[in-house]
Amino acid sequence: MSIIYVLIPIAILFVIIAIGIFFWAVKSEQFSDLEKQGHSILFEDDKEQHKNANERD
Repeated sequence: MSIIYVLIPIAILFVIIAIGIFFWAVKSEQFSDLEKQGHSILFEDDKEQHKNANERD
């Protein structure tokens, strides 16, 4: 039962750290453009193929 007295402060510390990291990410605009990475994955290959085709011609 005495382990509870150790685990509860550790759990509270982890929650405080997680909240701090979340607010840091929001403040540094990590979530400002969520669509950019999804679109860059889809269209990145098209740009490279187009560039390679132009170099061959």
